[in-house]
Amino acid sequence: MSLNPLKIYLAAPRGFCAGVDRAIQIVEMALEKWGSPVYVRHEIVHNKFVVDGLKDKGAIFVDKLEECPDDRPVIFSAHGVPKSVPKAASARNLVFVDATCPLVSKVHIEAERHYAAGLQIIMIGHEGHPETIGTMGQVPEGGVLLVETVKDVAKILPRDPDKLAFVTQTTLSIDDTADIVAALQKKFPAIVGPHKEDICYATTNRQVAVKEIAPKVDGLLVVGAPNSSNSKRLVEVASKAGCNYAQLVQRASEIDWRSLENSRSIGITAGASAPEFLVNEVIDSFRERYEVSIETIKTAQENVNFKVPKILRVGS
Repeated sequence: MSLNPLKIYLAAPRGFCAGVDRAIQIVEMALEKWGSPVYVRHEIVHNKFVVDGLKDKGAIFVDKLEECPDDRPVIFSAHGVPKSVPKAASARNLVFVDATCPLVSKVHIEAERHYAAGLQIIMIGHEGHPETIGTMGQVPEGGVLLVETVKDVAKILPRDPDKLAFVTQTTLSIDDTADIVAALQKKFPAIVGPHKEDICYATTNRQVAVKEIAPKVDGLLVVGAPNSSNSKRLVEVASKAGCNYAQLVQRASEIDWRSLENSRSIGITAGASAPEFLVNEVIDSFRERYEVSIETIKTAQENVNFKVPKILRVGS
């Protein structure tokens, strides 16, 4: 039986970013250095398969520092943590390794500088997301106001409208964030912004690739986790860029084939914490059902690399 033809447009860049690569490497190097178990506060990155793989190697994932014993190392996730967490770890003399993505750390430093300059900070981010919690926790309570939408801007009541700065979560939609920034600047003309965009290079690059592919395809699949902010944004970006059907899947078994049954072209990308083997699994599932041809749409070249913390590079 001959299979129907299907064109797959594969986004590049996709999948792991430098911050995720570094975070996974940190856990693996910690296990090599100290043996198992090594404790990790919060999922190191938002992907079940990455987390499960590290569990198999001896990592134990916990929600709170209190769950970690005094005699084992603890690693803080790539999303960053409030200042109170390393402070509490130091008070207990715990060995800890901070796997916060350097691009998130950059936002933390911005927030501290603004606060030190006497500015109240507005953070554009998602309530409850660990990155937002970590950034807001860099300064004392009340130092940061959170906005998620343009509508939220209208409700903000700062201490002094002439003494404001804004920062953003690194994994947001570029376009949605631009709209919120515009609303903030209109309402608070004196507001201070970042020297350079807070939304990270990987988030930006993956969204640009999706925008390029979306108008060409009947459907687009984003391989990623349901709690991954950057993966969810890719689905939204695809829909806004003209793709009639966009779905987030953790792996091939979650594909809704009925929604794709009349498709002649499909786009595939992956969030920044999704491993490439899951993308290959999705492509293989299409090969079982269609005569597949693949075209890679490359919109950027990524060669960013972040060093792991010194404690893992030298003997201690």
